[in-house]
Formats: sequence, C-alpha cells, structure tokens
Amino acid sequence: MTTSPYAVIDRCDQVFVTGRTPAEVPPPPPDGNARGWVSALRAVPGGRMQLELAVQGASRQAVVLRALHVRVVGRTAPLAWSAYVMADGCGSGVTPATLDIDLDRDNPRARPVAGRQGDIRIPATDFPYKTSATDPQVLDVVAHTSGHDVQWYLELEWSSGDRHGTLRIDDRGRPFRTTAIKDRPQYLYRSDTDVWEELPDYARRE
Repeated sequence: MTTSPYAVIDRCDQVFVTGRTPAEVPPPPPDGNARGWVSALRAVPGGRMQLELAVQGASRQAVVLRALHVRVVGRTAPLAWSAYVMADGCGSGVTPATLDIDLDRDNPRARPVAGRQGDIRIPATDFPYKTSATDPQVLDVVAHTSGHDVQWYLELEWSSGDRHGTLRIDDRGRPFRTTAIKDRPQYLYRSDTDVWEELPDYARRE
C-alpha cells in the first residue's frame, strides 16, 4: 500500500489552514507534493482532504479488497486559523474521487461516487476490488467536513485464499486531520505580485 495524503492532485480543491500570517506563508509547492510545505507550516487540510491509495499484491495470487472503513478518533470545533487556497481559475472536467467520505456524519462511510472526465461519464464502482502483483488497484478518496476539526483514519479489509486481514491507513502512524474553513479568512497566492491576497466573498471555498 502506498498512500499519498498531501499530493496536490486537484489544486482547485486543495486548501490548507495554518496559524501563520500571510506574510509568513511561502508560495504553494510547485511539484504537486505538499508534505514538506504542510510540515513546515504545521498546516492542516481545510474543508476536504484527498488521498490516493495505491494497492498491489505481493504475488500473482489475487487479493480481494472487501471494504474500507472510516474510524473517527476525534471531532471538535474547527481550527481558528486562516485558509490558503493552492490555485484558482481552474476549469471543470476533473474526475471526482472514487470514494467520498462525509466526516460530519455520526458514522461516516466511504461512499462510491460517479464523475465525469471531459464528456465521458465515469460510473461509480464499489467494493470488492481485486489486485495482485501484476494488477495494481488505485483508490481515490475524498474526506470532507463543513463544521468540525476531525481526526480520522481508514481500515482496509482484504482477503487472499484462506488468508485475510485489516490494513490501517493513516498519516505515518498518526490519524489524518481535516478541519472546516467556513467563516475563516481565505487567501490566494498571486504569482504576479508574490503575495497572498484575501479572497472576495464570491470566490470563497466551502
């Protein structure tokens, strides 16, 4: 299992919150991977967090991925920090995540969603999935909250022949964390002036 929790897959939807002022926040990371940027600022994904999970078996024998469970370990009021939007002005046509998680629900679950890629509709697919050493499986997951600061992790159920188990998916041993950004100051980086400018109300992310 390879987990990419801070890959900036869709900059239009990627927001981070931090207690730093705009003058203390560097430009968005240019390489599509924001882990170093996030760690340096002690930032937290704002509003939503997108995970890319790449699963591959260790042999040619098929591994069946049976279910993905969401485990919430903490839910409090949103962080009172400013939000920083990674990009603006992006077009439509990006395929939504395969699995959607509403962290505001009492018992959140990974729900398959359909999407579009250009003019092509991508149907929703649900568990079980299969993988092996020669047939990797990639799962895109979006977890979101509009009212809380949530700490959470995932558990992936699998089986292969007479073997079975549960794989914990977290942020290098710690729970993932996602906080709501409603009513927080939101800033967008202006590459022409090299400063973060506050977004007007009509351009705010939810």
